[in-house]
Amino acid sequence: MMSKLIVSLLCFFSIFAANAQAKTLMVFGDSLSAAYNLRQQQGWVSLLGEQINQSHPDITIINASISGETTQGGLARLPKLLETHQPTWVVLELGANDGLRGYPLNQAKQNLASMIELIQQHSADIVLLGNHLPSNYGRTYTTQFFNLYKELAEQYQIAYVPFMLENVALDSSLMQNDGLHPNAKGQPVVLNNITPTLLPLLNK
Repeated sequence: MMSKLIVSLLCFFSIFAANAQAKTLMVFGDSLSAAYNLRQQQGWVSLLGEQINQSHPDITIINASISGETTQGGLARLPKLLETHQPTWVVLELGANDGLRGYPLNQAKQNLASMIELIQQHSADIVLLGNHLPSNYGRTYTTQFFNLYKELAEQYQIAYVPFMLENVALDSSLMQNDGLHPNAKGQPVVLNNITPTLLPLLNK
């Protein structure tokens, strides 16, 4: 009887320890993180999984990105995802569709702020991914759009990548024909823009 109890306790603590060590990284974005028009394994999120598989085998990556997602849609989806996955880290990549549709930037910024606060309430670390809009949207609008990410990162003291498509967006060989989404060759460059900010958080 005693031996069975000991075995049961050992099994319980083994399961508890395994769960305690398991960690989740959730990528929460739009088509730029959803491998738009590509096979999923070609997208930067899948490439990230391959990269950290050996160094961080305890981390599970959840890609909760949806093509066409706006900050309003993201804010509506986020609470359930946080409850379901309990992430240790969240890569937040939203806002581009708000900008491309000409939505009021103050509302997009407020939606992002609300998402950041929700994530912080769940004690997860955040990496905020910023972006640029095409120049034809006008200097004032595009400048305000680019700056809102920096302003949020400073306000909430979170890690921040100013432009996830750095060295990609203006290189036609790395972009799809729509001029908005990286192709398969561009995805590793996108990943290289993100990992210098993300990996130190995973190692912390």
